[in-house]
Amino acid sequence: MIRNLNVKPVIAIFATVFAFVMLVSFTFPSPNIAGERGKETFVVVIDPGHGGDKPGARGRNSAEKDIVLDVSKKLKTLLEQQIPNTKVILTRSTDIDVPFKTRSEIANKNKADLFISIHANSADRDVRVKNSRGRYVNSVQRNPQVRGTETLVLGFHRTGEQDVAIRENADLLLEDNYEEEYGFDPRDPSTYIIFQLMRSQYRKESIKLASLIQQEYVKSSQIDRGVKEQGLAVLAKAAMPAVLTEIGFISSPDEESYMLSQKGQNEIAQNLANAVKKFKEYMRH
Repeated sequence: MIRNLNVKPVIAIFATVFAFVMLVSFTFPSPNIAGERGKETFVVVIDPGHGGDKPGARGRNSAEKDIVLDVSKKLKTLLEQQIPNTKVILTRSTDIDVPFKTRSEIANKNKADLFISIHANSADRDVRVKNSRGRYVNSVQRNPQVRGTETLVLGFHRTGEQDVAIRENADLLLEDNYEEEYGFDPRDPSTYIIFQLMRSQYRKESIKLASLIQQEYVKSSQIDRGVKEQGLAVLAKAAMPAVLTEIGFISSPDEESYMLSQKGQNEIAQNLANAVKKFKEYMRH
């Protein structure tokens, strides 16, 4: 006597294994990198931090929002000049505020290969002190001795939002005919393994890009504060390799002067351009 078999578990197992095999076939190297799987244009979204009524950190002579916009524009020019078939998009090109959600959405909607958010750091902090009349008032505690650059990647506690972004943008991350060709369905729980491995891959690639950026800063004699993890809202929903780089401390008079100078801005922009070029080459191998 032949018993009726419950084929649903078998199908689920097969679908999971199939999804994993198909992921390996297109995830290494990343499917988004230009030149892979027919993608002709290398798309980089540059995000100048803050803007408008959100100036960011303030130095003695400048605001963060203005410095990072200048550097971002210079980086856009360098990338378009130095990397063939590259399209660079700024999340803002003027002094306006752009919501965190919109910044990463711009990258997702444009099928970006990279998302780079540019900021200036500050070690100054607001404190409450008594004035001559004995009343408590706000005062800025200066820490001009703190210097250096650092680049941040998304911390583990925010990667759940990236999972959602990857699922929501599956049609942007995979080629257009993926569902027809492979039977891929984002609504099928057995395919969630794809999104988990994508998240892991983007994290690995983000750390690689951040490391390359820090190496380039060192070549320009900048202090290396390393690659760090933080739960940053601007990176949380980016469905591609994404970093936030702090190009210097605006609270340091020396570093503020450097970031305000044409020489400093040109060097910083070239550091970032060199890192992107090396990252793109890394992804080809």
